[in-house]
Amino acid sequence: MSKIYILHENDEWTDHLTQRLKELNLPFELWHLDAGTLDLTSVPPEGVFYNRISASSHTRDHRYAPEFTEAVLAWLERHDRTVVNGSRALRLEVSKVNQYMALNQAGIQTPETISVVGKENILEAAHQLDENSFITKHNRAGKGQGVQLFHSKEALREYLDGDSFEDPVDGITLIQQYIEAPEPYIVRHEFVGGEFVYGVKVDTSEGFELCPADACSIEDLYCPTDAESQKTKAKFEVLEDYNPSIVDQYKAFLKKQNIQVAGIEAIKDKDGNLYTYDVNTNTNYNSDAEEKAGIYGMLELAEYLGGLLEKAEDKKGAGTKH
Repeated sequence: MSKIYILHENDEWTDHLTQRLKELNLPFELWHLDAGTLDLTSVPPEGVFYNRISASSHTRDHRYAPEFTEAVLAWLERHDRTVVNGSRALRLEVSKVNQYMALNQAGIQTPETISVVGKENILEAAHQLDENSFITKHNRAGKGQGVQLFHSKEALREYLDGDSFEDPVDGITLIQQYIEAPEPYIVRHEFVGGEFVYGVKVDTSEGFELCPADACSIEDLYCPTDAESQKTKAKFEVLEDYNPSIVDQYKAFLKKQNIQVAGIEAIKDKDGNLYTYDVNTNTNYNSDAEEKAGIYGMLELAEYLGGLLEKAEDKKGAGTKH
């Protein structure tokens, strides 16, 4: 019997999805791709394969999960299996450079950014960017890893010479224009099956780590979903009647990149200019915000995967008849 296969490396992030799949009586199997073997001469099982590998896998000591997943996706795609968020999605997930180039090609504005290899070149890149305020971030990151805000080159020099400097896992540091919003929030646009589900307003007043998953409160002491911060002000708020024109551009972008499930983050500056700065193909949802709005991303996703499984079964049946 065909199943829904979930390719992942973080057990906590699969719980909400598997609960929804159980509610819908959909057969599924988890493939934890931190490590393992893959016989390239074998034939994959029938089914639908959903890739949930995260750019932050190395922060959980799963350093080579993306590389192993890329091999598995190549194998699945070679055998024409139904893959959700395939190899192209993975390449964007693990590289912000790839994201920005693809976004720009689609006519979507991103912050001005310089890519740097070599710690000794970071300060020079900041001079080249020539902005009064700027941020550093890792090319392969997740959870806001490596994000630091600087208001001077001297402050950057002190960071580079100090103990708090973080080496990026792929060796690439980004120096990026700092977008100062009139109010401290960004909007994350959630898509399932290439269709817009909702926009969620994320309060950024406490920092750059914007993971919306409930699991973040387990693994990250200062995650914005931490219960203490929620007592005073909700970090995440699903926006009502929110459907800006950028959504159509995002939909076209996702279709061209063959990405079915994503959360795309954007911020407006004081002049109203919108900058898109992150494409999350391993998207998570905040249950408190969804409960308040009565919209459930994981339910939408489970229903979408179930629909794909039904189509795959019909296709298989049609092939058998011939």
